[in-house]
Amino acid sequence: NQIVFAFDCGAAMCEPVGGLPRIDRAVSAALSTAYVALKGGDKAALFGFAARPELFTPFATDARDFSRLHRAAAGLDYHAQEPNFTLALATLAGRLQRRSLIVVFSDFTDPTSAELMVESIARLAGRHVVLFVTMTDEELTDMAVAAPDDIQRMAMAVSADGLLRQRALVLGKLRGLGVDVIEAPWDRIGTRLLDTYLSIKRKGAIG
Repeated sequence: NQIVFAFDCGAAMCEPVGGLPRIDRAVSAALSTAYVALKGGDKAALFGFAARPELFTPFATDARDFSRLHRAAAGLDYHAQEPNFTLALATLAGRLQRRSLIVVFSDFTDPTSAELMVESIARLAGRHVVLFVTMTDEELTDMAVAAPDDIQRMAMAVSADGLLRQRALVLGKLRGLGVDVIEAPWDRIGTRLLDTYLSIKRKGAIG
């Protein structure tokens, strides 16, 4: 099986969670799963993008190649700009010659950019198995459930609740396209990703 770990390196993924940028958390989870995949006989590659594609490594085919993936991941840069999903995922699709598992790590706040993301992933899911991974926005959740002690906090809670509803709507659209979605706290995405990869592999859905 071919597995591509695709990283959104745009503004939202630069935001910190648990003291580190989201992209660093994503890379850590991806590399752990990549190592297991290589040990199990699958191939793994990394793809990074922001306003344009930034990185696409050759497929590693053996656990001995893991250090090459690790070095390449260290070269992923952060960009304070919105990612261009249309260009990035079309470029990725054009370079893949066979059906693959594509793991997309991203986050979103703007409904318009999220809609473009969904459209791009929909085209990708027509040929490939797509797994979308995002980290729970714990700050938004805390704001939404906080006791409204005054008008300002009440307004913040209402706004946060609206953003969480928009987020759930986007993830629901992805699931409706047949995309597997992982939304979990940053310290659990690694375990969730590995479990989901192994489940997809057991089903034989990739090749």
